[in-house]
Amino acid sequence: MPEIKIGKKVANFKVPATGDQSISLKDLKGKNVVIYFYPKDNTPGCTQEGQDFRDHYAKFKRAKTIVLGVSRDSVKTHSNFKAKHDFPFELLSDSEEELCHLFDVIKLKKNYGREYMGIERSTFLIDSKGVLREEWRGVKVKGHAEEVLAATKQYKPE
Repeated sequence: MPEIKIGKKVANFKVPATGDQSISLKDLKGKNVVIYFYPKDNTPGCTQEGQDFRDHYAKFKRAKTIVLGVSRDSVKTHSNFKAKHDFPFELLSDSEEELCHLFDVIKLKKNYGREYMGIERSTFLIDSKGVLREEWRGVKVKGHAEEVLAATKQYKPE
């Protein structure tokens, strides 16, 4: 699969999502897209990050920007997580790690001395033409949604 780079078009993808649908990048053409990758539904940091994007969602919408969350959890788990926290955006289930590998977010992680491969919290901003414009890797949750929102204002969809 091609590697993503800032200033280059992102390869099309199609993955299952909440709302009983599949979402592909080509179907989102004409709007900016924020894709944020997070490790796991219903964990403290991931819940806070989702709530922060939720709380700024109206501003993202005014900036003609779609927000999508991605983890390896199932659509069913995502649906429960989305409903529990009133997320107004869709969550993508990447159980096959197709998107994770496209965006190179699977990294070696350590937790209590145990090493494993997991999702590095990362966010990507794709413009209305499908070009990657910004990326944030190794994200710290506090203030992140606001930083991403500020970046979207530089890329006005045509």
